[in-house]
Amino acid sequence: MFSLNVPLPPAIERAATDLQSKCSGFDRVRDRRTLVCKRFGVEDVPDRVASEDVDTSPGSPAGGPSPPRPDALGALRDDLHPLLAGTDPFPVAVTGIDVFDAPASGSGPVLYLAVESDALVRVHRRLCAAYGAVEGIEGEDYTPHVTVARGGNPESGVVADLVSAEFEPIRWRVHALDLYDPEYREVAATIEL
Repeated sequence: MFSLNVPLPPAIERAATDLQSKCSGFDRVRDRRTLVCKRFGVEDVPDRVASEDVDTSPGSPAGGPSPPRPDALGALRDDLHPLLAGTDPFPVAVTGIDVFDAPASGSGPVLYLAVESDALVRVHRRLCAAYGAVEGIEGEDYTPHVTVARGGNPESGVVADLVSAEFEPIRWRVHALDLYDPEYREVAATIEL
């Protein structure tokens, strides 16, 4: 599954790294952090690509197979440019630390940096209108965040102390979004705003 991510400034990496030593009891502490704007599966690419190589001969499956991964990535990149055209750079702020006690997917609890950005939410909703939402974590359920740690059985006092700790907000402007390919663990394209 591809994702469209907000590039993170060094201050976010420093804040998350500072939290790592305080995350005792969590199963996994993230060493790579992301702020996901929208997720896309290969099946979500524009119909024009999916239909280019469809076998329309008698007996072939209806609709044909999903496009090959490289074709899907290229089509998604091309399709995102006009969808994001006219989107001005926008402000984002990490305002504190919070927790999903019972996340919609994966193990909990999830300790995260809380993100505030009305503009990011609007971009997310525009992309969900075009591609659909991943149930439980996108659309109306979308909570912009940067995961720091998840799973395990941290003592309640540890989580409460982290969530209630004083946090100096980190603010920046987003000038581009990165299309991330998890198979290769790298940015496959950058879309300037």
